[in-house]
Amino acid sequence: MKDHLRQEGKFTYLEKGEGTPIVILHGLMGGLSNFDGVINYFPENGYKVLIPELPLYSMSLLKTSVGTFAKYLKEFIDYKGFEKVILLGNSLGGHIALLATKMYPEIVEGLVITGSSGLYENAMGESYPRRGDYEFIKKKAEAVFYDPQVATKEIVDEVYTTVSDRNKLVKTLAIAKSAIRHNMAKDLPKMQTPTCIIWGKNDTVTPPEVAEDFQRLLPDADLYWIDKCGHAAMMEHPEEFNQLLNEWLKERKI
Repeated sequence: MKDHLRQEGKFTYLEKGEGTPIVILHGLMGGLSNFDGVINYFPENGYKVLIPELPLYSMSLLKTSVGTFAKYLKEFIDYKGFEKVILLGNSLGGHIALLATKMYPEIVEGLVITGSSGLYENAMGESYPRRGDYEFIKKKAEAVFYDPQVATKEIVDEVYTTVSDRNKLVKTLAIAKSAIRHNMAKDLPKMQTPTCIIWGKNDTVTPPEVAEDFQRLLPDADLYWIDKCGHAAMMEHPEEFNQLLNEWLKERKI
C-alpha cells in the first residue's frame, strides 16, 4: 500500500477509484493498511477512496492536537478541490472526523465512525506506552482486537517502534491528552450530519456503551454492531464492515 502513496506539497496520501470521495482518517497507532478492505471494496462500488497521512509526529508539540488535525484535514480537502466528502474515521481518526464535521459541516455529506474517541476512551493504563518492553506492547496491541491473532508481528513491531522513539512517545501522549480535552458530548446534539456508527460488540478501548452514547447524542445517527469484534471493525471483519457501510450509503443516497 505504501508503494501507492502520493507526495504533493505537504500532503502524503493514498487515492484509489472515481466517484464520491470517502476520506479516511487513521488512528493514533493505526497505519493506512488498517483500511485495506475499504480501499479495495469501495472503488469497485462507485467511490473514490483517499487516506491522507496525518502529521501526528511532524507538527510542533504546541500544535499537536485534535483541532490542528481537523484543520489539516480541511486543508487537504480544499487542496483536492472537493466540495463534499464522506468522512470515515477509526479511534482518533473518528474523533478528528467528528470535530471536522462540527467545524466544517457544509463539506461533510456523511460521517462514519468506528471505535471513535470523542466521548470516552479507555486509556491503555497509566504505564502505557512503556518503552522498551516488547511483550507489554504486544499484549496491549492484542487487546485491541477480539481475536488477538489480528495483531500480527508487523503491527506490534510498528507500535513498538513508535513508542520506543522518545519524540514520537511525547507526541503520542500529547495527542491522547488533547483527545480527552476535546470531549464532544455538548457538541454532538447540534450536529445534523447523517452518521453511520459501526462498532465492535467486544470493543474494550471504546466499550459498546460509547457507541450507544454517540447514537443518543447525535440527531441523525444509525448504529450497527459487529459481533466477536474489538476496536477496529474494518480490520477484524472487513467484509461485514464494508457491507454495512455500503448498504447505509445506498439507503441514505450518499
